[in-house]
Amino acid sequence: MLAEVMLPGGVAFFLGFGGVLVAALRFLGVLNDPVTSITTWLLSSLALVVAIRPLFMKYFGGESSYKTTDEDFEAMDEVVDVVETVNELDNSGRIRYQGATWQAMSIDGTIPKGAKAVIKYRDNVTWIIEAIDGSEPTDTEWNRDPSGDWEDDRSTDSSGKKTRKERT
Repeated sequence: MLAEVMLPGGVAFFLGFGGVLVAALRFLGVLNDPVTSITTWLLSSLALVVAIRPLFMKYFGGESSYKTTDEDFEAMDEVVDVVETVNELDNSGRIRYQGATWQAMSIDGTIPKGAKAVIKYRDNVTWIIEAIDGSEPTDTEWNRDPSGDWEDDRSTDSSGKKTRKERT
């Protein structure tokens, strides 16, 4: 019974203590029938677990720690491989993250298959990624304005959905 004290939660200790209690009652002649002995053991063990275990856990609970797990936070800024071309219009692209492939959408432009990207955040089950510096969006994402400079032809409507500007 002493070794059972070391088990997590101490439940085995209370089961053993219930057994010792039943053995003492049988020795004193209070319990003679095996069915009554088993019933007494079950009820006394249950009562000890319910009534005394919280008190024991308060004073002898051992070491416990709690850590909130925020998988999205841990994934931010992780470098991933693009396994299917990713764009900013839908989540048809895929990335490889932690050994599995996931749906992905780009923040800006199209990221080709085989490129590296960085996870920025997650929208439901879709990872939102950004091309690693040096990887520019493909030419279809940019327009030349009349001055000869390149400008982005994407915009966001009032609902937050990404759309393309009309080309002029």
